Amino acid sequence: MIKKSVSELLGTFALVFCGTGAVIIDKETGGGVSHVGVAITFGLIVMAMIYALGEISGAHINPAVSIAFALSGRLPGRALPYYITSQVAGALVASIVLKMLFPANDLLGTTLPAGSDLQSFVLEFILTYFLMLVIMHVSTGPKEQGLFAGIAVGSVILLEAMFAGPICGASMNPARSLAPALVSGHFESLWLYLVAPVGGAALAIPTWKYLTDKKSSI
Repeated sequence: MIKKSVSELLGTFALVFCGTGAVIIDKETGGGVSHVGVAITFGLIVMAMIYALGEISGAHINPAVSIAFALSGRLPGRALPYYITSQVAGALVASIVLKMLFPANDLLGTTLPAGSDLQSFVLEFILTYFLMLVIMHVSTGPKEQGLFAGIAVGSVILLEAMFAGPICGASMNPARSLAPALVSGHFESLWLYLVAPVGGAALAIPTWKYLTDKKSSI
């Protein structure tokens, strides 16, 4: 469990350091990274971590994903606290490092809704639902399918961040939103980025079970 915890800590650190780092550097350079660049960064770092750490811990790097895996029975309940603690710790360390590197940056990549909380809540819920549905389908089956898991998951994150990022931030990850909020002190609408991804990921599990149930002829 120690190796899995370290794996999740490193993976989530990389996600937040590179992902929110891209957001910060984009602001610091007046758009040098661009919205498209930020979306690509999030997608690529997730893909890289899946290939680097997937065989160790599954490379969840997201509390919502770990909770959904526990609900599906594919992650032992006793392991869930270790996974979530490691993910939050990794994200916090990354945000602290970014604060040290960019002390003048106010938000540190904090996810904030561009419109109403309800609008962003619905978006985050749906985005995480489809992300988790893809994760469940590509993380099972033949080895050949598993080889494409990183590409599939990274691509979904890139796609969703590309079109929804300007409105809701496309976090889909409680740890990714919690860490910069804690370090920057911006807690506006934080609740929706903690609740909506967990709800969306959880709803994906019964959908996945229904679609993969060989007994169902409907």
